[in-house]
Amino acid sequence: MQGKAKPTCHDYPHGQPGFGSSARRRWLLLLLPVLLVSSGLLAAGCGAVSSPAMDEGTGVERQPPAPVTATATAPAPALSPALPTQLLIPAIGVAAPVERVGLGADGTLATPQQHPWDDVGWYGFGPLPGQQGSAVIAGHLDRPGGYPAVFWNLHLLRPGTALTVVDERGQRWHFRVTAVASYPPARAPLFHIFADRSGRYLNLITCAGTWIPSEHQTTERLVVYSVLQGS
Repeated sequence: MQGKAKPTCHDYPHGQPGFGSSARRRWLLLLLPVLLVSSGLLAAGCGAVSSPAMDEGTGVERQPPAPVTATATAPAPALSPALPTQLLIPAIGVAAPVERVGLGADGTLATPQQHPWDDVGWYGFGPLPGQQGSAVIAGHLDRPGGYPAVFWNLHLLRPGTALTVVDERGQRWHFRVTAVASYPPARAPLFHIFADRSGRYLNLITCAGTWIPSEHQTTERLVVYSVLQGS
């Protein structure tokens, strides 16, 4: 098993309301480390969180969510998913094109290239949205100057919110948010994010928290967990 680099974000500080203090924060895409095993499945250890807590004023959990059992997921769809082309989140006004992304030279998740601030990146070495396992889509929090990018309002999502992925065949894959969680980078539960194969999941990730100049990253990573409802 190969261990990749620690979670980090790129180097552009900004201010963004709704995540604690007014200290300088980061603008770029969350870069979570990915661990690959020889079978081709993603696997990683989970960082422990000592006790449940909520970020004051946001309602975002700060512990790994309870596992979603297979009975809560949709049955195997009759049609096979195809490459995702669009992510729709009506609750926060997102209708974003999806780019396929892989790993950068440092082993972290790459960023969208065609339209970095408005597109989202699907991790192409994981499952397609709608397939068994944990599909992952990441997006920028904001853009240069601190203006909102595609996932600026991701922290507003709550359990029950509807997400839809449109694939290249025009099929729609409907997901329901099950949990929203915020983690320090070293304690992000990578198995839950990248490697849970107990159902058909879509996990959205972005940067959050305050900018730490000495560490060149933000204090938190925001993850929205969702489960397939049908096609």
